[in-house]
Amino acid sequence: MQDDVQKFNLFSFRGRMKILHMSWIAFFITFFVWFNHAPLLQAIALSLGLSKEEVKTLLILNVALTIPARIVIGMLTDRFGPRLVYSSLLAVSAIPCFMFAAADDFTQAALARFLLGFIGAGFVIGIRMVSEWFPARELGTAEGVYGGWGNFGSAAAAMSLPTIALIFGGEDGWRYAIGLTGALSLVFSVIYYRSVRDTPKGSTYFKPKKIGGLEVTSKGDFFFLVIMKIPMYAALALLTWKLAGPAMGLLTEIQAWVVYLSLLVLFLYDTSQVWKINSHVFKAPVPEMHRYKFKQVAVLNILYFATFGSELAVVSMLPLFFAETFSLDPVFAGLVASAYAFMNLMSRPGGGWLSDRFGRKKTLLILTAGLALGYSAMATVDSSWPLVLAVVTAMACSFFVQAGEGAVFAVVPLIKRRLTGQIAGMTGAYGNVGAVVYLTILSFVDYSLFFWVIAGTAVLGFVTLLFLEEPKGQMTEVNEDGTVTLIDVT
Repeated sequence: MQDDVQKFNLFSFRGRMKILHMSWIAFFITFFVWFNHAPLLQAIALSLGLSKEEVKTLLILNVALTIPARIVIGMLTDRFGPRLVYSSLLAVSAIPCFMFAAADDFTQAALARFLLGFIGAGFVIGIRMVSEWFPARELGTAEGVYGGWGNFGSAAAAMSLPTIALIFGGEDGWRYAIGLTGALSLVFSVIYYRSVRDTPKGSTYFKPKKIGGLEVTSKGDFFFLVIMKIPMYAALALLTWKLAGPAMGLLTEIQAWVVYLSLLVLFLYDTSQVWKINSHVFKAPVPEMHRYKFKQVAVLNILYFATFGSELAVVSMLPLFFAETFSLDPVFAGLVASAYAFMNLMSRPGGGWLSDRFGRKKTLLILTAGLALGYSAMATVDSSWPLVLAVVTAMACSFFVQAGEGAVFAVVPLIKRRLTGQIAGMTGAYGNVGAVVYLTILSFVDYSLFFWVIAGTAVLGFVTLLFLEEPKGQMTEVNEDGTVTLIDVT
């Protein structure tokens, strides 16, 4: 049976289903590596003599580089194809993983953790890969399976790495456990490259007309895009401010100002690239058939800030939250906390399936409302709660968070095919902006207020969502020979 008519069967491992399975496994490994430190934080802190502030700094550093990395990886994916880019990312990211496993002090650990943030960009690559292989009517479900099963890597790390560290034993048990994840990433990079291709046979891989910045199709969208880039640079400035603060002192005041100035220069350069790519929209209007509305991207960015941003932050802090709130053993706390990420197996595919079946916008509205209610409930959890009820509450909250993520990326590939990697990169980067903001807030407030803040941003996301337009009809792409291809988005 040919790829374009193959049934959606999760138990199949051929054709497009093989591509889906290989891609979610690649994503799973990126998250397994990216969050290999979270369940081992107490052992790492004891081994390296880290303070509480230094531990929290590692959490922030872990998600910082992913902000620009997702933008860069999105561009590279659209230009060179997901097969090559995913394989390269898995191989290169093994290096900082080994660096972290061998770290002897906070500075070495911090640098390795910062560099490891690059592997968090892997998610973007698979979004483009899956969109090439599945039609619009199944795209939400397929992207949901890819995102949800891959995202489970963080839960797998929480459940398995403490045990693996104990098996190796001794003070260096955590080092062997983390090193093992790097070896896994390196091996699978070869397997992925040898097992997939970018498109079904006979299909065209549409590439951006220009590389270096996201294309827009109107004057207003040009300015909208520039404005939406500001929070990404602001998040990196916020991280710099945190590292240079009196509590950490990792950067001197002069070093911090150098970073601030560098971020400003990068923003101006980035803006110049956007102008270089899109200056033509000020000279002549883009034909209607080639237009897309950037507000669609902006709305999804904000929603991903609240959904994936909160997931990244909560996955990082939840083992400590349960350990401190209920006085649990670190290993048991990690297992309990993994229930939050465990929901990814069904929640994210469920969000994509609901989006395919009942409409993109309607599904997002319901899930975003549930997200706000879920975090409001989490804000009331304290030591007086039965542990079982606290875990159930975390899992219920997690359903709306991750189903919301699935619903967001059921829309992303339906905006403009040749720009899917870049759009996914920007939306994904906003998830990391959210994580940096939330984790920075966590360093100043207690757990309850932390959850209330996330609930508040979910309400803001709900209001923003009212401006989203339901994808319908077809999007247009042009082949290299000048012929036009119409791609269904309904």
